Amino acid sequence: MENTDAAIGPIRVAVLGPGGVGGLLAAVLARAGHEVVCLAGDSTVEVLRAKGLRLSSVEFGEFTVGVEADTQLRGPVDLCFICVKQTSLEDSLSRVSPEALGDGLIVPMLNGVDHPALLRSRYRPELVAPAMIRVESTRLEPGVIAHTSPFADIDLASSTAPRARLDRAAEVLRAAGFGADVLDDEATVVWAKMAILAPFALMTTRYMAPAGEVREKHWDELLAAGAEAAAVARACGAEVKFENVEAVFRQAPGSMKSSMLRDAEAGRPLELDAIGGAVLRAGALRGVPVPTITNLVLEISVRQG
Repeated sequence: MENTDAAIGPIRVAVLGPGGVGGLLAAVLARAGHEVVCLAGDSTVEVLRAKGLRLSSVEFGEFTVGVEADTQLRGPVDLCFICVKQTSLEDSLSRVSPEALGDGLIVPMLNGVDHPALLRSRYRPELVAPAMIRVESTRLEPGVIAHTSPFADIDLASSTAPRARLDRAAEVLRAAGFGADVLDDEATVVWAKMAILAPFALMTTRYMAPAGEVREKHWDELLAAGAEAAAVARACGAEVKFENVEAVFRQAPGSMKSSMLRDAEAGRPLELDAIGGAVLRAGALRGVPVPTITNLVLEISVRQG
């Protein structure tokens, strides 16, 4: 990926949750010369301290890079990426105390739409800048990350953080090799992702199939779910067009899997409430019918027991 930004001096970065997305961010930023500390449980910390992070990426190449690793943030940072699952967010935040964070900018890259309010209740609102990332990246084992999509693009926006801080974060990301833009509307950043993620995650998990198979066998249902999610997004104040949602569904690599599908395959807890439940609640609150998404959430819930 071409770097069009001027040289960026090293900053200190924390990554809470060095999984598929967090590990990708940590590895690429560490290779760019930044001081990166990964915050995780004891077993992952032990691996990272001994072996570093190993990334295999169609975009960034293959490399291993050393990072700091700890179970707690011990001192202030410039940027703190929150990359844990929504299902473990509240417990994981105990690793980042407001006192240790200092004036660091919190950049959550979570699925769902409810986490910005939670983060603003724990940290100063002017430090919270929600982001979304378009990527397929998976943690194969602790410290080993596979980035399989030919893109890794990030949008940031905040209704509470100063624009200059978001611009600086975007510069750091672009200089490292990511695509990064700052948008004016936080609702659009959060809901533009959900309008795509919710139908894609629910459909791939309902049928336990990657994007190509869902597209081939269940296209009308996928479009119906996408139309409902886009309608909810617009009702929440986001500028989301169904045509853009449909275009993403058409262009997604056939082998692409949602993180929810990967969690289902591995027997891990699903972010069903954070993704599907959030759309259902927002639709009910704003009077937007979502029958297709309701059925998908119900069918997955029944199967999960």
